Amino acid sequence: MEDVIVVGLGGMGSAAAYHLARRGQRVLGLERFTPPHNLGSSHGRSRIIRQAYFEDPAYVPLLLRAYELWEELQRTSNDPLLTITGGLMIGRAESAVVGGALRSAQMHNLPHELLDAADIRRRFPLFNVSDDEIALYETRAGFLDPEATIRAHLDQAARYGADLHVNEPVTAWEATSSGGVRVTTPQGVYEADCAVIAPGAWAPRLFADLSLPLTVERQTLYWFEPVGGREPFSVGRFPIYIWEDASGDALYGFPAQDGPPGGVKVAFFYRGHPTDPDRVDREVRTEEVAEMRAALAQRIPALNGPLVATATCLYTLTPDHHFIIAPHPHLPQIIIASPCSGHGYKFASVIGEILADLAITGSTRHPIALFDPARFRGADA
Repeated sequence: MEDVIVVGLGGMGSAAAYHLARRGQRVLGLERFTPPHNLGSSHGRSRIIRQAYFEDPAYVPLLLRAYELWEELQRTSNDPLLTITGGLMIGRAESAVVGGALRSAQMHNLPHELLDAADIRRRFPLFNVSDDEIALYETRAGFLDPEATIRAHLDQAARYGADLHVNEPVTAWEATSSGGVRVTTPQGVYEADCAVIAPGAWAPRLFADLSLPLTVERQTLYWFEPVGGREPFSVGRFPIYIWEDASGDALYGFPAQDGPPGGVKVAFFYRGHPTDPDRVDREVRTEEVAEMRAALAQRIPALNGPLVATATCLYTLTPDHHFIIAPHPHLPQIIIASPCSGHGYKFASVIGEILADLAITGSTRHPIALFDPARFRGADA
C-alpha cells in the first residue's frame, strides 16, 4: 500500500510526485498517456512566466516561490528549463493587462518600468504600437519549457523512489472505510492513505461529485518564420509579451527558440471553443490561421511570414479563471488540483509543493484561500 497516489502526471501532478517522493512518501503516479505528451495542456515548447501578475496581486507570493523552485530544479537537470527574456505587458493604461500588472508590481515592490509608445518603439521596434498604448516591462519575465520541466520532475520523482505508471488511465476513485482511497484503472486497483488528483482537462469527469463549473476549451498555437529572419526575435533582443487591444482581446508570444518546430511562437489569449478532451479537433483551420495573420499584420508585421507549425492545447477554465487547489470538502484524504485556467503552468513547481503539504499535513503555509472550490455554488454540497 502506498502513502499517496498521484493521478495525472502533467505539469501539476509531476511536480506533486516529485515533492512527495523527495519528502520520503511512498508514491504511485498514474498517467493516462506517456508524459510529456501533446494531448493535454502542458506542451508546445514554451510557457510564459512573469511576476507582475495582472490576474491578481494575490498570486505574486506564489510566483516568487515558484521561481526559486524552478531554479532549484534546473540545477538538477541536464536541460534548460527556465529562460529569462524580460517581458512586456502592452495595452492602454486602463487595460486589464497593464493596469493589473502595475497594481501587482506596486503592491509587492517588484522591479518594473512603464514605457510609453515612443519608448516601446525605440527599445522594441518590432512592436507596432498605437500612440495611446503603453507597456509595463519587467526584467525577470521569461518562459519555461513545459516538456523539459515535466521530464525533470518525473526523473527526480523516480530518483526518490516514486513508482510511475504511464498509459494507465484512472477510471474511478473512492474513499475506503478505513479513511484511505481506492483508485481503479484498467490495469488494476490500488489503495493508499491519500490521493492527489491533478487530471487537467479530464477534471470535469474525475471531480464530477463536486459539480464544479468547469469548461474545457480548445486553444490554438502558431509558429511563423519571421520575414527578415529570426535574429531580431532572438532571446536577448525580443521579450515575451502579452498585448491587450482596445476590445479586450489579447495576443501573447515568445522569442525564437532553438530546435523544433522552428519559427517564432504566438497565440491568442482565451480565444477558444468548448470541447471534449477525448474528441478534440486537432486540425488548425485555414480561417484560424487567417485570424492570426490579421493580428500579426497589424501588431508585429515582421512575424507575418511563412507558417511553420500549428498545434492545439486545452484550457480547463473556472468562471473566475482562478485555480482549484484544496482538500476535497468531504474527504480530506483526497486533494484536488487544477484546473489552472490557462495561466497556471508557471506555478507548477510551487503547486507541487502545496499539494505535498496538503497530502502530508492537511495544510500549507502558502496562501491558497483564493483557490477554494467552495466559492462555487454546489462545490461543497
